[in-house]
Amino acid sequence: MNGVANEPPSLDAADYDPIQHLNLLFSHPSTVSSITHVSSTLQSKHNDLSAEITSLHTAQAYGPDSSLERMQSAQAELAGLFKKIETVRSRAIQTEQNITSMTADIKRLDGTKRNLTLSMTALKRLQMLTTAYEQLRGLAKTRQYRECASLLQAVLQLMRHFNSYRSIDQIATLSRGVGELQRELLEQVCDDFEIAFAKGDVGAKKATLVEACGVMDALGDNARARLVTWYVNTELREYRQVFRGNDEAGSLDNIGRRYAWFKRMVKGYEEEHAAIFPPHWRVGETLAMAFCDGTKDDYKGILERSMRRIDGAKIDVNLLLSCLQETMDFEQTLERRFSNEPRASIDTLSSADERIQSFNGSISVAFEPYLSLWVESQDKALTTMIPKYKAQPLLPSDEEFSPQAVISSAIELFHFYKLTLSQCAKLSTSERLLDLAKILAKYLDEYAQQVLLAILQRPGQTGASLEDVILVLNTADFWHANTEQLEENIKKRIDHDLVSKVDLSSQADAFLGVASAAVIALVNKVEADCDGAWREMKNTNWSKMESVGDQSSYVGELVTHVNAKAQEVLGVVVKHQYARAFGDKLVEHLANAYVLNIVQCRPISEVGAEQMLLDKYVLTKALENLLSHHNPSSSSQPHVPPSSFVKRVNTTMTRIDPLLKTLQVRPSPPEGLVQAYLIHVGDRSDTNFRKILELKGIRKQDQGHLMELFTIHRDSSSGGKLVAQSPLLTPLMNAPGLGGVGIGVNNLNLISIDRLATGPGAALSTAAQGAASRFDAASLGEKLLNAARDGVERMGTPAVHEAGQVQGGGAQNAASINENLKNFGKFFRRDIGGLGARFGKRDGSVDEHQGGR
Repeated sequence: MNGVANEPPSLDAADYDPIQHLNLLFSHPSTVSSITHVSSTLQSKHNDLSAEITSLHTAQAYGPDSSLERMQSAQAELAGLFKKIETVRSRAIQTEQNITSMTADIKRLDGTKRNLTLSMTALKRLQMLTTAYEQLRGLAKTRQYRECASLLQAVLQLMRHFNSYRSIDQIATLSRGVGELQRELLEQVCDDFEIAFAKGDVGAKKATLVEACGVMDALGDNARARLVTWYVNTELREYRQVFRGNDEAGSLDNIGRRYAWFKRMVKGYEEEHAAIFPPHWRVGETLAMAFCDGTKDDYKGILERSMRRIDGAKIDVNLLLSCLQETMDFEQTLERRFSNEPRASIDTLSSADERIQSFNGSISVAFEPYLSLWVESQDKALTTMIPKYKAQPLLPSDEEFSPQAVISSAIELFHFYKLTLSQCAKLSTSERLLDLAKILAKYLDEYAQQVLLAILQRPGQTGASLEDVILVLNTADFWHANTEQLEENIKKRIDHDLVSKVDLSSQADAFLGVASAAVIALVNKVEADCDGAWREMKNTNWSKMESVGDQSSYVGELVTHVNAKAQEVLGVVVKHQYARAFGDKLVEHLANAYVLNIVQCRPISEVGAEQMLLDKYVLTKALENLLSHHNPSSSSQPHVPPSSFVKRVNTTMTRIDPLLKTLQVRPSPPEGLVQAYLIHVGDRSDTNFRKILELKGIRKQDQGHLMELFTIHRDSSSGGKLVAQSPLLTPLMNAPGLGGVGIGVNNLNLISIDRLATGPGAALSTAAQGAASRFDAASLGEKLLNAARDGVERMGTPAVHEAGQVQGGGAQNAASINENLKNFGKFFRRDIGGLGARFGKRDGSVDEHQGGR
């Protein structure tokens, strides 16, 4: 401890650190010699602390206020508390015993009183029962039914109190006596009714019979049902003998006699017997239902025998319908008659006898299995109507054409459908209505194909007139809307479990297809007026053109013809969606025709290609205002074309640009032409590149070097950016025009349509491929027309008097054409950017500019 400069820390400190203290004590090697002294000092300190602790512990344990004494005192207090609790519990038990002994006598007295009261009540009821039973026997013998009814109810109610005492002989004997009396009263009342009706003394004994009905009410439901059943059988016995035992009287020809007999019988019941029975028995309704059940069974037997006749003669459909209609009228009469009868009060014993049966269908259900004959008759009627519609004029002779007009046969067929459906829904809402729906669907298909489409297929140079095409378009639109409404109407009327089987969507699609074909026919009329302009374009020497000037002369002529004919067509097209469809298809066809004529104008110089590009731009701007001819505004403000149509026109016409831009590049240097082809056309086809060379007029011997360069650059370029076949040039691969033979517009359109039908990549250039990747189903209308014409040529055009005769091959072709109608009608709904998106939706949505027309 010598040499320690710092003050050592206190051993009592809370933050005492022994390491620090040792470092202070032995801070120098010279202090090691003091270890013994430090150790002894610490030991002494430890001993002093231990002695102090022991002293304090002893003082705490044995002092005058030690914790041990306090613990012992607490234990003594707890023992005293438990002793007091036990004393209170024993006193409570004793008190309870004293109270129980005090109230035992009172409880015995209460039990005695209760038993005495029950005994007195039972004896009094037994006395009343015995007395009432004896009185009831006497009243029953004297036929005092009014008193019997009230007394019988009292006896039965009292007897229910003694059901638990039947083990007593006297009570059992009395119970058997009451039961026997009930049976005697039942038989007695029935005998009285039988005797009164047999002797014709109903009027004289009416009062007795009315009181007897009160007794039957008291006897219960079984007794009442027995009497009512007997009465019904008695009243209907004559009916069953007359109409079941006589074939002539029971035939369908005499169905009116059955209902007349029942009406006479009901009239007699209301005049003579209705007052006998209580109203809540509803005897008249039960009588009518029994008549209906018996008549239904009779009709089933008659109809079954008629179908099994060995002479092969079937039931006359008109007679069947007449009988069914008369039966349904009779059922409606019964329904009105008995649905107006007052119901029993909810607080009467008879309130449960509510009428739950309905007379609708109670008899007519027997006719339902044979309604197929009626459905067949409608099938035969429609079979004769379709050829008649095909031969008759589209409009009556006294009716002038209007842009809103619909073919008169469509109106007639619609009314026939409406009447037939309403009539069938009254007759049956089950399988027969479903059968009729299938028949209606079948002839909707035939009307679309054999009537409407046949008008568009008329032979000749001009085909169908403009007015006829507009009538077909309006009629197809009319039936497209009404077919969907017809489907909804049938679904509302048919049974719930058959709703899912009603589907006329394919018929609606077929009419949508006819509408598309009509639009294509309108486009073809415009195209026919453009032949002169295209001829002038082909007569121009595009290979010798030295400079680019204003638009070519053929462009002005082409725009003039297009606007004039489009104005004539759009002037009679009423709905905006069809006007827009016409504009879209016309632009598409003109673009295809422009490509065709470019092919036929070869060879084309670079200046000629640049002039064609300028002409294309002028034509595009002219086509943007095509819809201005539809419902032109009378105001002086200029027409603003819809933005969607302008976009459609530019997208369609821009598809030609890759071809013209490639033709603008000179063949020297050859690498420039190859690179231009790969950039603008962008495919890997040798044949398509050779097509460009031939269009430019490059000689055969000079094409070899260019083909080699094309192969080298094609293979060295990024293969993922080039398509295998260009949608612009591929349709022209097999065109005879490349070999020196002309190619018709219809052939090019058909090639384009085939391409559109086989895939969504209907682009005329890779630059516009994204915008054109949508499938344009409207173009299928033209393909349908071509296929339909081919089918007619194969089948031949039958004369009017032979319209009902169809050969096997013709029927097959007709089915194929009809299937095509349905298919591309469905495509319209799928094409959100084409014609179908504007008038193919079932939700009634239209184009953005339709509302502003």
